[in-house]
Order: sequence, then C-alpha cells, then structure tokens
Amino acid sequence: MSRSATARPPAPLTLGARGRYSRAMAARRELSLDEIRAGLKRLKYFTTPRVETAIFLAVNLEKPLLAEGPAGAGKTEIAKVLAELLETELVRLQCYEGLDEARALYEWNYQKQLLRIQSDQAENRAWRDVEEHIFSREYLLERPLLRAIAARRRVVLLIDEVDKADEEFEAFLLEVLSDFQVSIPELGTVRAEHRPVVVLTSNRARELSEALRRRCLHVYVDFPGPAVEAEIVARKVEGLDAALAQHVARFVAGLRKLELRKAPSIAETLDFARALVAMGARELDPAVVRSMSGLLLKHEEDLRKAEGKVSALVSAARG
Repeated sequence: MSRSATARPPAPLTLGARGRYSRAMAARRELSLDEIRAGLKRLKYFTTPRVETAIFLAVNLEKPLLAEGPAGAGKTEIAKVLAELLETELVRLQCYEGLDEARALYEWNYQKQLLRIQSDQAENRAWRDVEEHIFSREYLLERPLLRAIAARRRVVLLIDEVDKADEEFEAFLLEVLSDFQVSIPELGTVRAEHRPVVVLTSNRARELSEALRRRCLHVYVDFPGPAVEAEIVARKVEGLDAALAQHVARFVAGLRKLELRKAPSIAETLDFARALVAMGARELDPAVVRSMSGLLLKHEEDLRKAEGKVSALVSAARG
C-alpha cells in the first residue's frame, strides 16, 4: 500500500539544523572517565580499563561501540548499564538470520489501515482524505531502529548479535549508522534530534565487514579472570561466603579451559553460586557439583567431557 503521486508533499518531521543542534546539546549528559568507572562499579559491572575507556569514548564521541567476544562474557550488559548510567531508555534490536528492514525499521499497520478505509468508504469520503489519514504516524508501527532515531531524548540502542544477521542487512545498517536518519516515502525524512548511544555485540559467528568496523569503536570483551569473577559473584549473590565465591570462580575458569562446545557464561556462574546458597553448601564438593552441573554445562558432550575432571577441578579451585 503506497500513497499516490498526487498526494501533497509531507511536512518536515524535524527541526531546523540549528534547532536540532541546540536541543541535542542541551539533552546530552557528559560523563567523565572517572564517572563511567564509578557508575559501572555502582551497578556491579566489573570489567577492564580498556572496556571502561571504550564505553567513555562511545558516549562522548557519539561513535557506535562494537563489542566482540564469547557468548556470555557481558557484552549485552554494557548497553544495559549504559542506559542506567545515562538514566534513559534501552532500545533493543535482536538480530537473527532473515531479519529485514521492515522488522528493524518500521511497518504500516495494514489491518488498522484497512479498517479505516472500510469505515471511510461507508461514509463516502474522498480517497484523498482517506489516504492522507491512513499514512499518518497513527498507523505507523515503529521498530527498534526508527524508535531510537525518533526518540525525543537520547536513548541507548542495542543491536544485539549483529553477526547473526545477513550481510544484506548489515549493509543497510551501515547507512542508518552513518546518517541516523530514515526516509519514509509517505511521511518524509525522520532525522535524529538526539543521536542514540549505539552498542553492537557480536559472538563472531561470522566475520563482519570492514565497512562496519570502520564506523565503530571496537573492544573485545572476554571472560573475566577468576579474581574479577569472584568479586562479581560476591557482590551479586547474597549469603555466599567470600572464600566460596573465589572457589566458584576458579572452578568455572577451569571448566572454560576444557574447550567446551559452550563455555559457562557469567550469568550461569551466578546461577550456580545461587544454587549453592540454596542448598546450604559451605564448600565445593564434587558430588554436589556433579548434581548441579546442568546449571553450567548445557550440552551433553560438554557434560561428558567434564564428568571425569570435576574432582580435579574442585580440588584445584579450593587450592
């Protein structure tokens, strides 16, 4: 369904350049590197100085941040804590194979349009008036990209697992990230009054294009070392002994060295630690660990690979 050539030209949907600039500057909230570090710590997100600096630059240079690394290492959390730090909305686009522009950008609400057409035809309204109405913002379904661009304040846009999307969609994404504007034939051009803070994540399921990389700041987010993960566990799991938190972190770090099909994520480490608290465990015990191994290992081949090494890994973790 498209508007005829005789329809009147759409009114602009944006402010003038000077108006956009002044309002955007007024809405921006600058954060120093120290504020970023303090904020991440307050929100219990523990990472490396390199990641902290990348987050600071992404916010203050208004450059998209591409975070690559293994699944479950905390890449998505960057966008979540940034939204809290900036006290703004998190808009999430989950990528998958076959994702297209319509699902990412906008669609017309065809069912609502058809109902309106039927109602107006029953009242013998002129098609020009009907058309003008059904191609208004009232009938537009905003998907994540348009929602982030059209937002009345700066938001955080998370483009999660971009490596799962097709190369054609990645090429479309390049244009959006370059201009932060969208052309809707029936309405006109929607330009971002407040450029969103963009975080893209990739598990490296496929290699991303050099063109996308050039437009982004890049940071590799790996699993934290045992000391940092022990601090994460201690801060986020209530009722857990500090020594046991260290043992849990060392045990999980040992599991990750086994070349598993899927290494345990930080979230799964936390689930494992909470389960120990629920069971009243005061120390790591091989029998207890084996009974709860499904919290950490989600593939049968990984369970079999770890089965005979649990005792040794527990012993090493307990030091």
